[in-house]
Parts: sequence; structure tokens; C-alpha cells
Amino acid sequence: MNQAIQFPDREHLDPNLNAICFPVLVNGMGLTCAIHTEALHQRFGDEEAMTLFSNHRWDLEEEAERCIRRDEVDVQGWVWLSVK
Repeated sequence: MNQAIQFPDREHLDPNLNAICFPVLVNGMGLTCAIHTEALHQRFGDEEAMTLFSNHRWDLEEEAERCIRRDEVDVQGWVWLSVK
């Protein structure tokens, strides 16, 4: 399956979800990717969550892309990255 996947630079910290959320366009359709701040800290250390996301953005986007290609999107159109 050949999909055009783009990640706009519009990430934000959602305090209600305690997660960094970042949009993705898949063939023009908008989805949301997210990773809990706890997962960021477990993976990458003790810096501020947005800093960790920025520092590891490319790796997280690649992981999200793999999840999308495997159709690991929930019914609300969200892709959640987990602790590794």
C-alpha cells in the first residue's frame, strides 16, 4: 500500500491526556498521533516532554508511520505510540 504520509509541525502538549499530540495527514486525511509524557520519559530521559519530543521527533514520526502502514489506528483516528 503506497500512502502519502506527512507530519505538519503542530505538536502540542495535551494536559488532559498527559500526552504530546501531533497531527498526520495520510493521503489528505487527518489523523492524530500521540505519546504519553511518561512514555517519552521512560524512553529518552528526564528533560521536559516537549524538548524530548523535539529532540526525537524523526524517530517518533517514523514509528508512527510504521503504525499507520500496519493500520494501527483506533476508531477515533488516533495512533498511540507506546513504551518500548
